[in-house]
Order: sequence, then C-alpha cells, then structure tokens
Amino acid sequence: MFTLIFFFLLLNIPLPVTRSIHPRCFWRIKQNEDKDEDLMTDCAFPVKAVLLSVDKDYFNQILNVKTRKKNYHFALALAFTMDEVNRNTDLLPNMSLVFDFPEDGCMSTSQLETLIHFSEQNSANPPNYVCVEEMNCAVLLTGPEWEKSLRLQKIIDLYRSQKVLQLTYGPFHPILSDNEQFPYLYQMAPKDTSLALAMVSFIVHFSWNWIGLAISDNDQGVQFLSYLRREMEKNTVCFAFVNMITVDIHLYMSRTEVYYNQIMTSTTNVVIIYGNTDSTLALSFRMWESLRIQRLWVTTSQWDFSTSTSYFTLDSFYGTLAFVHNHAVIYGFKRFVQTLNLLKYSDNYLARLEWMEFNCEVSVSNSKTLKNCLSNATLEWLIEQTFEMAFSDNSYDLYNAVYAVAHAIHEMLFQRMSNLEKDNGKGHNSHCLELNSFLRKTHFTNPVGERVNMNQKEKLQAAYDIFYLLNFPHGLGIKVKIGKFSPDFPQGQQLLLSEDMIEWTTGSRQIPPSVCSADCGPGLRKLWQEGMAACCFDCSPCPENEISNETNMDQCVRCPEDKYANTEKNHCIHKAVLFLSYDDPLGMMLALMAFCFSVFTVLALGVFVKHHDTPIVKANNRTLSYILLVSLIFCFLCSFFFIGRPNSATCILQQISFGLVFTTAVSTVLAKTITVVMAFKVTVTEGRMRHFLVSGAPKYIIPFSILIQIILCAIWLGVYPPYVDNDVHSEHGHIIIVCNKGSTTAFYCVLAYHASLALGTFIVAFLARKLPDIFNEAKFLTFSMLLFCSVWVTFLPVYQSTKGKFLVAVEVFSIVASSGGLLGCIFIPKCYIILLRPERNSLPKLREKTFS
Repeated sequence: MFTLIFFFLLLNIPLPVTRSIHPRCFWRIKQNEDKDEDLMTDCAFPVKAVLLSVDKDYFNQILNVKTRKKNYHFALALAFTMDEVNRNTDLLPNMSLVFDFPEDGCMSTSQLETLIHFSEQNSANPPNYVCVEEMNCAVLLTGPEWEKSLRLQKIIDLYRSQKVLQLTYGPFHPILSDNEQFPYLYQMAPKDTSLALAMVSFIVHFSWNWIGLAISDNDQGVQFLSYLRREMEKNTVCFAFVNMITVDIHLYMSRTEVYYNQIMTSTTNVVIIYGNTDSTLALSFRMWESLRIQRLWVTTSQWDFSTSTSYFTLDSFYGTLAFVHNHAVIYGFKRFVQTLNLLKYSDNYLARLEWMEFNCEVSVSNSKTLKNCLSNATLEWLIEQTFEMAFSDNSYDLYNAVYAVAHAIHEMLFQRMSNLEKDNGKGHNSHCLELNSFLRKTHFTNPVGERVNMNQKEKLQAAYDIFYLLNFPHGLGIKVKIGKFSPDFPQGQQLLLSEDMIEWTTGSRQIPPSVCSADCGPGLRKLWQEGMAACCFDCSPCPENEISNETNMDQCVRCPEDKYANTEKNHCIHKAVLFLSYDDPLGMMLALMAFCFSVFTVLALGVFVKHHDTPIVKANNRTLSYILLVSLIFCFLCSFFFIGRPNSATCILQQISFGLVFTTAVSTVLAKTITVVMAFKVTVTEGRMRHFLVSGAPKYIIPFSILIQIILCAIWLGVYPPYVDNDVHSEHGHIIIVCNKGSTTAFYCVLAYHASLALGTFIVAFLARKLPDIFNEAKFLTFSMLLFCSVWVTFLPVYQSTKGKFLVAVEVFSIVASSGGLLGCIFIPKCYIILLRPERNSLPKLREKTFS
C-alpha cells in the first residue's frame, strides 16, 4: 500500500478523489413549550492550564446541575474536548486544561463584563479564571453571538492594564477579523464568503429564479445582501422581495404586518433567512412557521432548532434547508458523557439535548421513505435505537478552539524548555503577548484529520453540508443531509446533491417551482416588458421562419435559406425543391402544347413544300413563308428550354433562343407585309419601286433585324447574363429553382425590340388590309399581329405579379400562344384552301372568279 502511494507521488499523479453524499440523519427533540428555550444565547468559558492531572470526576463535578440549562451542550462539548486533550500524552504533558462552569449555568458576556470591571477596581488579575502560577494569561472562549463577543472585546480594551486572549466559536464575521483593531481576538469559524455562492448554486440547480429574502437590518445583513445580489445577477436570479427586518423592537412591532404581507402576497416558494437567532428576524420566522406558511426556508446552521408545532406534511418539499459547515464526525461523545454519570446522563436525558444522530439506510432498491420511518417515531422508540451525539457547527469550532489553545501553550512551553528559560515573574500582559504570538502562528491537524490554521488572514472559505429539516408533531424533528457544496472544486462541480436522499426525505423527486414567469417552451421566446425584473417575462411566438428549440430562449433563430420552420416553430425542415418539370401537370401540359404546335408547323411546311408551284404559295412569297414556318418551329421548340431543372446553359439558351427566333419570325412577317404593300403600289411608270421589289430588297429586313437582336443579346451576356437562382421566398416550404434574368433591363429591351417590330408590322398590315386581290394576305397578317401584341401586352402585368414556377409557366404559355397565333392566322387558312378547296388554288378558276 505504501509503495503504491509513493509511486503515485513520484510520478506526480493525483490520487483519485471520490465525492459522495454519506447518508447522515439527525433526530431533534423538543420537550418543553418555551418557544425561546432553544434559541442560542451567549456563553463564555474561561480556560485554564493547570499543573495537575484532571480526570472525569472534575468535569462531572462542575457539570453537576439538576436541570438542562440553555446552551448546556456547549459545556458538555468543552468537557469532552478538554478530556481528550488531557488524555493526550503528546500534548501538554503533566498539564491539564480546565474551565469554570457556574452552578446557575453558562456564564454570559454581560456577567464577564461585570467581572472584568470589578477585577480592574480590586486587583491586577481577574479572579476565578486566571491561574498566576501556571499560566499568567486569561483565555476566554466566547460565542456564539458575534455582537456580544465584539462588545466584550471592546470592554476588555478599555482596561489597557489587562490583556485577554479571546477565541470566538460563533459564525465568522469580517469585523472581528481586523487584526489591527483586535489583535487578541480569534475566530474559529471559517469564512462564509462562499455562502451566497452555495445558496445560489443550489437555487440554480433546481431552476429557481424567483427568491424571497429576509435579513436583519444591520451591517451583517447588508453585507450578505450585497454578496447574494452579486451571485444572483450572475445567474439571472431575481428577488421577489427583500424583507430587511429592523432590529429595533418597537419599530419592528409596528411593521410586523408589513413583513407578513410581503411574504403572503409574493408568488415565490423559496425564502432565504439570514441573521441572528436572538433578533427580531427570529420572531418573524417563528410567527411565519406558526401560521403554517408553506415555503422552503433556506438558511444556515444557526437556525437549526426544532419547534413544537403540530402541523407537518410529507407530501411536498416545503421545510427548511440549512447550509452547515462541513466538518468531520467526532465519535465517542455520547460514551464520554455517559461515563461522567451514567444515572444522570441516561438515554432519555441525552435524547432531550437534541443531539441524536443515526445513519439512514437509503438505497435505490429500498422503497422505504421517511413517512414509513415515522410511523412509530416517539421518544421511547428513538431511545431504543442506536444513536450518537453529534457536534454542531459551534461545538466543532469550540472543539478546535480548545486544541488551538493547547497547541499554542505546548509550543510556548517547549520553546522555553529548549532555551532553558524560566518564568522570572513576568507580568500578566507579558505572558499574553508571548502566548498570542504563538497562537497566531499555530496550525495543526486535529484528531479527526482536518487542518486548523489560526492565522486569520489565511482563513479558508467554508465547505457546506446541505441538510433538509422537518418538524413533526410532539416536538420531534429530523434533518437529513442531501448534498454538499465545495468552493474549492472547479465551477460546475462545486454542488453535489443526492437525488436518492431527496426522494427518501420528501417521498418524491418533484420539486416545487419558484419562478416569476412560466417557462417559454420551444416555439416561443422571452419578451420583456418595461419595468419588469430580468426573471419576469411574457412568452411570444417566434416570427415567421424562426424557431426556438430550447426552453426560455431570449431570441429565436432564423432557419437557413434551404429550410423552413414547422408549424410549432421548434424545428427547421428542409424545403422541397421545385421547378417546372415534365412530371408537373402544368409543365406536362405546356410541353404537350409546344410539341403539338411544332408538329402542326412541320405539317404546314410540308404542305407548302409539296404544293410550292400552286398560285396561293407563289403569290404569298414562297421563300418568306418557308422562313416564317421554320422560325415558328424553333419558337415552339425553344419552350423546352424553360421546362426541366434549370442549369447555366439552359438559362442562357432560354433568353438567347427566345430573342433570336422571335426576331426572325416577326421580322419575316414584317418583310411579307412590306412585300404585299409594294406589290400593289408598283405601276409601269414607277420603275424605281419595281426595281426594289424585283431585286428582293424586303428580304434584307430579316438579317438586319436579327443583327440588331444579336447585338442586344451580346451586350446582355457581357454585362449581366442569366443564371440559376433559388427562390426561397415565393412559396412557403419550397425552394423554387428558376433562371434569373440577370439584367432585367436587357430582358425588357429584347421585349421592347420585339414590340417595335410587331407594332410596325401591324401598322403596315392594317393599312394594306383593303387592297384588292384574292391572294392578299394583309388581313391575316393584321390579325396575327393583333393576336401577337395582345398576348405580350397581357404578359407584362401577369409576369410582374407572378412568382415561382408559375412565372416560368406564364412565359412559356406566352411563347406558345403568340407563336400559335402567327401559325393559325397566317397559314391555317392557306392550308385549308390547298388541302380542302383545291379548286380555289387553280389559276383558271381564280381568273374566272376575278372576271365574274
């Protein structure tokens, strides 16, 4: 074993440390009806070191009182500690520590004040507690109330001729830690600077944020309030109310109802109590308990007293939580006390000292709860159980104080012997100065293995055991250790709670909430109103396409562009990808229309090619008819670039093909219209017009128009070409893949150019509609341009108001409809004559009709 430990130390590997909650329970008994009997009062003990061997008979003699006095357990703890020191052969050999305990009970600080004042007037040394022969210095153990210890120290300071070492075993207070002001005063309790952190950590663990506070209106209460407020602000915990209870009893009586109403009207379930137990705060606490106010009282070990209330419940978590200084268990105390006088210190008598301790049998498999244990919980039943007498915080500080004095005296005497010094009649103050110098440097490990350091500047922060306290009928009470707080551990690991102990004690793991506002669940966010505390808020639904997937989120989180919020607004769902596809009914219908019209156009071209020598084909400029039919075929086919999943190539081809083939078609119609007009205007005398018509000049309109369109498209592609775009806003829950036009200006320039060609064609055709000739197609060209312009004029407002895939559908439909209009108005009537009325397509028949 030693080899293993040495191996760990050699490699500088820390030994494994385990943290666990040892189940400890304490029964507390109250057998009297005096409500103030269990309140702590000040108790001072003069300590002597004598050159005698003192046995237990001495302690039995000075503790030989017939009734239980207030704070009598301090005297018993002191006797136990001194007996342990006196039996230690390595500490103060041939000497013993003793103390005085008057017959009327514990000596108060007021009695000591009178005694010091009397001794100053009558003798150089105070009587009864200074032994000049053995140790010419007075040592006082005072407590547990710090105010009275402070007052006593100030009284002592008035008499500069006397030096008295004072060790307090009450709660630590910063005022008493001033070494310059009080060089002869020592506090045995550890610092409570981490108490606020411990309480707030416990509060945060149960997700509480609405806390009440009741403190004494004094320096100690104000300082604790500042510590607590700082920790609460760090963790967003708020005060439901702060009861600063005045210490003036007359003023307190006039405000009692105000303090009561603050608690009753508050919605908090948790109230922190901090202050002295002999103050007006204690009166308020007793009144609140007697009125059966159901709250969880969070306090310190000073408030660990039982009450005689007959009201209790085990169906909730309401009760008292006490943060008690963590210290080791001291065994053998009960055995020591009973060996003083077995008849006097019977189990029945010791049980009434409220120090009963037993180990709880708690396990996950054990379904027994505290409620089952209380079925036979009477004093007689408890006495039959095996119990130990436990040390309180104050008793443990008293225990360490005695050992500190013993170690200081031991070191002082050892140094004297080492230097062969003798006490040459040094005065009282000289002895105190010397002992004080040793006491200030004293540090040791007490018998239960804990380090004690008397240097007040090096006081460590206290670790706390967390006890759950409950009072039951007939003066019974119990406190159960449910957790521990260690400030030296890393943040997040400082608080350790036992869920099994909580369930065993309360019968349930359901902890009552203590919040200002109900939690804002997923899909909601917190909304603060002006003037509200940080913990108080309203819940507001998340805005459109934002979610909150946790509780009490300050802000909702916007879903990514490729996702959308579900109905509950607590989860982002991937958007479905949409585009005008062939599987879509609308896309399928448009594709079928474009295909059918392109087939009809091919058939019309075939009819014209087959009957190319017929008068009706020749009369309407056969070449321009072929060019127009071919361009219409490509107009219908370019619709297929708009259907299907877009990509960079199709996005560019959509607009380029649309611009060029429609320019070709419209410019061809314009050339045909001009040809018709010129044919009827030519006369014999008009040689120049005849030459223009015969040379085929109108055919040059087509390449010239196409060249202009090519220039426009080249500029478009060079400046801001079309590209694939994801439209995530047009349709909820969907991403629509469309081709963005890139430059909207360029797109409208292309449409405007088409419109100018169509408008020019319409005007010319409209003027030539009444020219006489059986083969005059000016009327058909006029109707075709009227239909063409109507389609695209309608297209513009619809295009502006449509989004998503319907935008593409509108554009495709306009292309098919306008192309179909040209095909139907210009070529269907001619095909009808060629195929169904061939007699009207013969030259003799036409001449006959003309002459008639």
